[in-house]
Formats: sequence, structure tokens, C-alpha cells
Amino acid sequence: MEKNKKDDHSVSINSLRNRISRIDEKIVELLDERMSCVQEIARLKRKSNLVFYAPDREKEVYNNVLNKAKLFPDKGLKIIFREVMSASLSLEKPLRIAYLGPEATFTHQAAIKRFGLSLEYLPEERIEDIFLDVENERVDFGVVPVENSIEGVVNYTLDMFMNTNVYIVSEIILEIKHALMNKSGKAEDVKVIYSHPNALAQCRGWLKKNFPDVPTFETTSTAKAAKIAQENRDTASIASQAASELYNLKIIANGIEDRLNNITRFLVIGKYIPHRSGRDKTSIMFSIKDRVGALYHILKPVYENGVNLTRIQSRPSGRGAWDYVFYVDLCGHIEDDCVKKSIDKIREETVFLKVLGSYPAEER
Repeated sequence: MEKNKKDDHSVSINSLRNRISRIDEKIVELLDERMSCVQEIARLKRKSNLVFYAPDREKEVYNNVLNKAKLFPDKGLKIIFREVMSASLSLEKPLRIAYLGPEATFTHQAAIKRFGLSLEYLPEERIEDIFLDVENERVDFGVVPVENSIEGVVNYTLDMFMNTNVYIVSEIILEIKHALMNKSGKAEDVKVIYSHPNALAQCRGWLKKNFPDVPTFETTSTAKAAKIAQENRDTASIASQAASELYNLKIIANGIEDRLNNITRFLVIGKYIPHRSGRDKTSIMFSIKDRVGALYHILKPVYENGVNLTRIQSRPSGRGAWDYVFYVDLCGHIEDDCVKKSIDKIREETVFLKVLGSYPAEER
């Protein structure tokens, strides 16, 4: 009797597995059919000289599939379709993406989160090089960090918008998880710790409590710190789990950042402004005239046109003492009437104004 039950159970599992295999075959057939459509779209884009990467369309695809799924988890579905779209992009046009390297930095992870694994990635040592790569069309897009929820803005990224002719095409929100790692995985072997200055700052309290007498040294990236730890037995690094896997390091402690919700915002920079997606953000920079109430007159039209201002940041312009450039994020797209009217009014009150981009707002 027990044997029959086991046999029935085995038959049931095998039949379900066979059904899954048939479903998998259909999925592959449909993916091939999708790629056939992609090839035709690529031909039409080339004929009409249209851009190949459209963030507004990307967002539309994600919304469509997430609204259709009943059982499949949203996170997994988004990863699957990210790779489907990555493969589609590589078929349309092999895009090159510059990022702050080396491989396995958080900027690299942000780039993969947006573009998937099928495109070509170019690591750069400096944020300036990424901007210049995009401006001079050595790459199609660049990914740069701009803001951390703990450490604030990356000033050098903001400054580069003053000196280059590029646009913000998209934004990426990435949760940052830091780990302490070395070759042995033993805390007693740690005599010195390397990492990027932002990572060291984000883990300052944890380091003070757990390694109070161990000196720390700054590197240009967390991944470079991991590479140093790979080559020195008495050295540890603060980096990502991806870096530990790439550089064959063992994690001593994970999640060592001082605060929960350690989020970094990255920007994708390119040479054009995408079309509106329905939930967008517009970034501008301007320098104001030196007069009483100047900033009030700048912000007044934003309020009067019912536009939500989500961020304002000032930076020295470099042109003279007490001369500042302001960076502002507004809700909405430059094609929206209320945003356009606000910017036109702001322009009347400024020495100069530059639209940095209108792009889909990322869900936090």
C-alpha cells in the first residue's frame, strides 16, 4: 500500500515536471518571437534615426508585466525582464556603459541593475572620465553616484554638470550593504582596513566599536580596496558581497553600516532627454542674480504652478567669492506645461539656467 502511494506521488511529480518542461519550451519560443519583433524595431529605429534606449518605454514594460503577474514575485519578475530587455538592447545596438570602477563597485552594481548583463561595461577611475566618455561619445551612457542617504550629495558629480554637455537620462536607487572582508575571514588577522571614504564614513561607528585601534586608509573605490585586501593577508576591506566573490575574500561581518536604509542614488547620463513616462523628475541648475530676495523670486513660480520641489542644493560656482550655483529637482517632465512655465519664469530671474534632464523617477 505504501509503495503504491509512493509510486502515485512519483507519477504526479513527474507529470508536473513534464508540464513545466513544456511551459519552458513555450517561454523560449515566445522569447524568440519577442526578439524577432526587437530586430524589426531596430531596423525602423535606424531608418528613422531614433534612440535605442528609451527609459520611458522601459518603465512601461516593467509596469505592464508587474500588473499581469498573480503568483510570480515582483522582484524576481523585474530581474527576469531586466535581462530580457538587456538582451534585446544588445540585439538592437551593442551599447557601451561607463561606470566608476573597477568591477564590483556599487556603481557597477547600479549599472547592472539598470542595464542587465548583456551590454558592454567600461570601468573608469574618475567621475570626470565618465562624463567625458559620454560627452565625446566614446560610450553611449555613463553611471555616476550623486547622493547618499547618510553622507549627502557627491559634489564632484554636480560640479561636472557645469563643465560638460550631457543630460540625465535615468536614475537608479540602490540599497548599500557593506561588509568587512579579508583573505582568512578572521578578525584577528586585520591590521589595517581600506575602503572608499564614503564607505568608511558610513561604517564609522561600527569600526570604532569593533576595531578601535586599527588604522583605516582611503581608496578610490570599495572594489579597489577589496583588490588590495586580496594581495595582503593582514589587510581587510569594506566592500560589497559581490566584491568578496570576485576577489575571493571571506566576509568577517556583513551589514556593518551604521544606519538602516543606507541608500545611494545614481544617475545615468547620456546625450538626450527621454520622453515623459507619466512619473518623471526634472533637474535644473542655475545661478541667481545678486539682489535681496533672489531665491524667493526663483522658487515662487514653482509654488504658483503647483510643482513639487524635491531637492535644492547649492555649490560654489568657482567664478568668485560667495557666487553659488543651485541644483534643483522638480516633480514632472519638461514637456509638462506646469514644469515648462516654472522653468521659463525661473530663467527670467537667473544669470544662467541649464536643464540637466527630465527622466523617469525611480521607486524608492
